[in-house]
Amino acid sequence: MDTKQALRREMLTRRKAMTPAQLNAASVAICGYLGDFIEEHLGDKLTIAAYEPFGTEPGGDLLLPLLSAFGPVLLPVLRPDNDLEWNDKGLEGIGEAQLIVVPAVAVDVSGYRLGRGGGSYDRALARASASALRVALLHEGELVDRVPTESHDERVHFAITPAGVTELDR
Repeated sequence: MDTKQALRREMLTRRKAMTPAQLNAASVAICGYLGDFIEEHLGDKLTIAAYEPFGTEPGGDLLLPLLSAFGPVLLPVLRPDNDLEWNDKGLEGIGEAQLIVVPAVAVDVSGYRLGRGGGSYDRALARASASALRVALLHEGELVDRVPTESHDERVHFAITPAGVTELDR
C-alpha cells in the first residue's frame, strides 16, 4: 500500500475520533498561537491566503474571524483541473499573500506536508511569493518525523499545533 495513503488514513482516523470538545479546545489553542505568531512575525495590514476549515480540520469556526482581523483573506476555489483560484484574483492571487495558512493532514520536521491527495496546494504554493510565510495548522500527533514526498511537493515554514509553534527545518 502507498505510504502516503496509509499515513493519510491513519491521521484522518485519529481526527475522526476527536470529540467536539477536543476539537474546540484544539482550535482555541491553535488560533491563540496563530494570532501571536502573526503579531510577532508580520504585524497587521497584510494579505492572507487561507482555507475555510471543515469537519475536523484545525482552526474550526475561529480561524477566519481571527485572520480577517489582520487583513483581507483570500480563500481558494477548486477548479475542475484541481488547481486553486483565490477569490476573484485567479490562479496568481496567492502571489499577493504575505502569509499562507494551509491545511495539512500531517507535516514533517523538514516542512513537507501531507494533504488530502489532490496536489492542489502544491501547485498553488509554487506560485506564492518567495517571501511569504507558509504555516500549516495541525492537531497533536500530526507533526511527524517524516512524510513521504515526491518531487513536486512544496514545503511549509512553520507548524502550529495546540502545543505551540514549531519552526521547521528547511
